[in-house]
Amino acid sequence: MNNLFAGEIVTLKVDRKTDFGYFLTNGTSEKKEDDVLLPNKEVTGEIQVGQTLDFFLFHDKQGRLTASMTIPEITLDKFGWGEVVGSRRNLGVFVNIGVTKDVLVSVDEMPLHAKLWPKAGDRLYMCLYNDKTGRLFGSLATEDIIQEDLCKPAPEKMYNKIVKGYIYKTKKVGSYLITDEGYRCFIHEKERSKEPRLGQYVEGRVVDQKEDGSLNVSLLPFALDKMQEDSDIILEYLGMRGGAMPFSDKSTPEDIMETFNLSKAAFKRALGKLMKEDKIYQEDGWTYTSDRR
Repeated sequence: MNNLFAGEIVTLKVDRKTDFGYFLTNGTSEKKEDDVLLPNKEVTGEIQVGQTLDFFLFHDKQGRLTASMTIPEITLDKFGWGEVVGSRRNLGVFVNIGVTKDVLVSVDEMPLHAKLWPKAGDRLYMCLYNDKTGRLFGSLATEDIIQEDLCKPAPEKMYNKIVKGYIYKTKKVGSYLITDEGYRCFIHEKERSKEPRLGQYVEGRVVDQKEDGSLNVSLLPFALDKMQEDSDIILEYLGMRGGAMPFSDKSTPEDIMETFNLSKAAFKRALGKLMKEDKIYQEDGWTYTSDRR
C-alpha cells in the first residue's frame, strides 16, 4: 500500500466486509491499492462498507500491516504513557499501547542491571518509531521531552510534602521522578534504601526545593517511622528466639549489621524506644522481652 506505515493514524475507506473483519483501502474504485485488514477484534464502534474513517496501523503477530479503530495515545509523533506487560532479557520490555499487539522497547533502552527493569504494571513515557525494515518499536522519552511535555514548577512550601509518581530515568547517582502533578524530582542515591525500577510508581517526601521549581525527594521514612520499623525488627527477632537474644547496646556494629541489617546507632535508638515503652530489658549483655522478668 502506498506510503502507509505502522504507527500512523490514517484515513481509509471501508471497502468490503468478510467473516473475519473488514478490508480497508486508500484507493478508489478506478484505482485499487493494496488492502489493509481491520480484524473483528479491532472494531470498537459502528462501521459500514463505504465509510471513510480514521484508523491506527500496526503489524499483527504474523508481521502483516493491520488496522485498528482504537486510536492510542502513543503514536509515531506523539508521546504518551504505556503500561508494561512483560519482558524478555535478550529483547527488552513489552508495552500495551491499547491495540492487540504489544510494542517492544529495546533492551538498549533498559537499565544495565536487570533488577531495575520495569515489571508488569509499571508505566513508561514513550513514543513509537519504525526501524529500517518498517517494524514498529517503542522509544523512551528523552529528558528534553519530559520537561517539554510533562513538567511544571512546583509551588512554594513543598518541604516535607508527600509526592507520588513514576520513575522515568535511573542513574548511579540517583533516580528521576515525574509526579502526578508534573513536578520533576531527583532522588539521591543516599535517599533511598532500595533503588526503584524504571517505570515504578513510588511515594516520597520533599527534602529540598530548587529555584527552577524542581524538587529533591527522599524515599526514606521519617525518623520516627524508621525507629518504629527498626523496633519491629528487634521484637520480631526476639519473638523467634523465645523472648531472649544475645545482643544489647554493647554489641559490636558488625554483629548488629550482620543480624539486623541496622547501624549500631539505629539499633540503640530502637532499643531505647522499646525500653521506654517497657517492652524489653537488658541484663548481662542480653536483651529480653518484659514478660520474661
